[in-house]
Order: sequence, then structure tokens, then C-alpha cells
Amino acid sequence: MLFLLNDVVFDLDEACPATPADARRFEQLGFDYVLELGCELFAEDPLLHRNDPARARRLAWLIANRSPDVNAALFAAPDAGCEPDLVEPRFCALPEAVIRQLQAKGRRLDAVAADRAVWNRLAA
Repeated sequence: MLFLLNDVVFDLDEACPATPADARRFEQLGFDYVLELGCELFAEDPLLHRNDPARARRLAWLIANRSPDVNAALFAAPDAGCEPDLVEPRFCALPEAVIRQLQAKGRRLDAVAADRAVWNRLAA
């Protein structure tokens, strides 16, 4: 399964980012907790998806695991070190063709291209 996190496409079908022991621990976590965790992580580092892709991939895996219809998430933080309440999370279910097209852009995919294709936050 492909998952768009901000402007990075992760392939969640590759080796599971969580160990079997961690996966069992995560079973108890609800979607609200995962949402709060994502906001905390992106409040700490708004470029988490670029600066720590392993951690970002685990977050994407948790989101997809808790809400299987969701395959795209955006965590918009105004500044590094901001309060987690200021992080604006958004989720959606994209057609796989759209995510594959974004994945094909590879390194050329950036926040503006992802916004234009998915989030429309910068639209006037």
C-alpha cells in the first residue's frame, strides 16, 4: 500500500516498519491517539517526513493500520517546537493512480506539487 505523508510517498508493503512485538503493542492504540502522536511529532519537527523518514513511515503505517481507508495525511505545523494544538492534520483517501503518479515524480515531488495534486491549501 502506498501512503502519502505530507509530500513523501511511502510504500507500506515493504518490510513492516514495526517489529511484531511493537505491532502487538500498537493494537491497543486508537486513531485519536495516533492523531495526537502525529501532531506532537510534527510540532517538534515540521519536516519529519524528510528529516526522519523511518519515523514518518512508522506514523504512516499506524495511521493506515488504524484507518484502512486513509492513504494520505498532511500535518501542517507553523513552526518547529510549536504547540501540538497548532498542527493542522488532514486525511483523505486517494485513488491509487494519484499516489502512483505522485510517487513517479520521486525527488521532484515537493510541498507545492503535493498541495496542488491533493490538499489545495495554497489555492487562492
